[in-house]
Amino acid sequence: MALVELGRFDRQEAYIVQTRLESEGIMSFVFDAGASIADGSWLLIPVRVMVDDEDVDVARGLLERPD
Repeated sequence: MALVELGRFDRQEAYIVQTRLESEGIMSFVFDAGASIADGSWLLIPVRVMVDDEDVDVARGLLERPD
């Protein structure tokens, strides 16, 4: 298992993406969500959603579907 970056999103959207992936059985991780909360710049820092390299193609396909 090797984690790869699926994409970068704003903080709220990253968690929505994670929920969508996990509802389809794809484990995902949100990285950097807590970065710089103390100084208030967390809105400016993109959050990475990471998935297993074996799931990345399916995960991208799910994000492209307009469900």
